[in-house]
This record gives sequence, structure tokens and C-alpha cells, in this order.
Amino acid sequence: MFSTLDNLDCSHCDAQYDPRVLQGLCTACNSPLLARYDLSEVPIRRSALTDRAPDLWRYHELLPVSAPEHVVSLGEGMTPLLAVPRLGASVGLEKLWIKDEGLLPTGSFKARGAAVGVSRARELGIQAMAMPTNGNAGAAWSAYAARAGLQMLVVMPVDAPIITRVETVAAGGRLVLVDGLISDAGRLVSAAVADSDWFDVGTLKEPYRIEGKKTMAFELVEQLGWRMPDVIVYPTGGGVGLIGIVKGLMELRELGWVEGPLPRMVCVQATGCAPIVRAFDAGADESEPWPDARTVAFGITVPKPLGDCLVLSALYETEGTALAVTDAALLADVSLVGRLEGLFLCPEGAATVTATRALVESGWIAPDEEVVLLNTGSGLIYPDTVFIDAHTIAVDGKLDLPPSGG
Repeated sequence: MFSTLDNLDCSHCDAQYDPRVLQGLCTACNSPLLARYDLSEVPIRRSALTDRAPDLWRYHELLPVSAPEHVVSLGEGMTPLLAVPRLGASVGLEKLWIKDEGLLPTGSFKARGAAVGVSRARELGIQAMAMPTNGNAGAAWSAYAARAGLQMLVVMPVDAPIITRVETVAAGGRLVLVDGLISDAGRLVSAAVADSDWFDVGTLKEPYRIEGKKTMAFELVEQLGWRMPDVIVYPTGGGVGLIGIVKGLMELRELGWVEGPLPRMVCVQATGCAPIVRAFDAGADESEPWPDARTVAFGITVPKPLGDCLVLSALYETEGTALAVTDAALLADVSLVGRLEGLFLCPEGAATVTATRALVESGWIAPDEEVVLLNTGSGLIYPDTVFIDAHTIAVDGKLDLPPSGG
């Protein structure tokens, strides 16, 4: 059995849907749908995974694609889980890890959602897809759409990283730039696809992107020897990754593949766009639109996430927290992580370092707790985030060496 997909549940009301039929949002309340599996029918033990290829599809029984011939792959997963002891010491932690999603195809964790979302779209007969994006998702979905032989329309803000724009066009995506935010791009896509054969695959507007994202949780606990860390720190824009991690861990716990309480989830946003943080601090169930959203961590510039209720629920259920960090602080941590560990984090990933330091200083994270940070993309996508202070070398060929200890 390649998949144990059973049905689709509305995340808000009691409506259920047939997964064999193309579905977007819940038709009753316009909320996101979640894929559910018959976990009693999963035919393998976790030990059987050791004989499978080290990629996302090693977990195919817990993914929605019905047969291997429908899989669209560019070799996504398994990404490294790296111990970072010098960085850990600098923030006051004994056990700190970074899961580096920057090594995925197209350079970000968006490849996970694109791989599963595009595979399922092709399986259900979709020929043309459209999405709003802050950049990375558009690049990833364009690449996987090309791999599947499907059309892809991408609308992104004109301020999106130029590399993601280039990636989109290089993969044959039809790129439209909008002078505004992702929310403006979303309205443009919704209007364009209405009454057409194009399918809107924007964040949580179809049920399967989240299924790809949850494999971050599967890989993480497998890499830790089938145990869960104490805390997972995640940069949050649309929030699909955070929602997916919690969903995936709950499925593994129900299977008996992991035991114990779920990790405390930390939602990290930027002070220039922090709707989830503001809602969490108020104890609210949903967020309000953030005015004049702006941050150098462009991937988390989402003024009003469609899945805000799911993100907040995940934080409350795991006894987690949410906090915002400044652009100046996260940019400083891009450089710090590079110097200490040789990793070029994206700004969103660096924000998790800034947040973790603050949580250790406040006592919310204890020094002996095991913490995993998610770096959601390669810093190479954002080449201007690091200021290069070049030293002049004399033209006479002499090179002045700095002290060997510095």
C-alpha cells in the first residue's frame, strides 16, 4: 500500500471530503482542509525505513500520493541535522541543532510542499496552477511543475529576492510582479483564476502542501533516533511548516513510532510583521492584519496568514510561545552563525537564533534542554544580507596576516 490517505477534514467545522476529488478550501466555511490517514493500515514498522532511499518519499504511506508512478521528484530530502556546539555555547545551550533545509532543490524547504503538492495535483488531473508567493514557493512550484509537465503562474511582490524571480522564470514559470505585498498578490491570483481551469495552490488553499512540509518532523525524529527534542524553533510567515511539523509528530505518536509530549513549538516573526506574535500575546484564536508589513526576512512577510488559527492552536497545544525579533539582530546572527559554524543561513533561519538567545536569557528555555532550529533556506538566495568588509592587499604582493587567534 503506497498511501493510507483516508479522507480530508475541515480544520474548522465538521465537514469531510473525498480525497479522490479535487478540493480547495472547505466549501462550508472557507477554511483549510487537512489530509487524514488510516494509520491502522500503515503496513510497515519504522525499522523498515532503513532500507529505503534517503528522501522525502521514504514516508510514502503517510503521504497523499496513491502510487509511485504519480511521484514528481527532484531528489528532495533528507536534509542534514547538524550539531552546532559553538553556536550553542554562544547562546547558552548545551544541545543545539540546526536542520538545514537550504540543501533542498531550489534552495529552500518549499521544495517539500511543492514535491507533494505538484505530485498530487498531477494525479488529480490538474494541468495549470497559480499562486501568490514571497519568492521561494514560486521558485519551487515552478520547478516541480516543469518536472511534471504542468503550467505554473506565479505572482510575487516586486521586492521579492531577485534569485527567486530568476529561478521561477528559468523553470518556465509565468512570472507576474505586483507592487505590493503577498496579500496583494493573493487577491490578484484569486481574481484571475475565478471561473477558469487554473487551480489556486496558494498557501493552505489546497490540502497537500502541508503534507510535504510535515516530513521535516519525520526526518528530524528519525535523525534523533526516534525521539523528540524539547523545543523546535520555527520562522513563521504563512505557518504551513509549523503546522505540518506538529501534524506529523502527532501522526508518528499515534503510530507509536515516538513517545512522550510534543516539543514546545516556537513561532518566530520579525518586528516589522508579527501578526501571530501579537495574537498569541493577546491569547487570541486568530490574528489581525499587520499594517505596513516590512522586514528583510522577506519569506515571513505575511500580514494575515490564512492558517493563523492552526498556527496559534499548535502553539497553545504544545505549550509553546511566539516572539518577534528585529532585522538588525537577525542580520547580525546571519554573520555570527557563518563565523562560528560555517553555515550561511537565510534571514528567516537566522531569526530563530536571535529568538533562541532571547528565550534562554529569559529562562523560557533551560540550558540543558535540547533545541532544534529550522533554517528554511539557503543564504545564497539572499546574497545582500551579509556585508563584506574586504581588506586591501598591497599590490607589491605582500600580505599582512592577522593574529592567528583572531
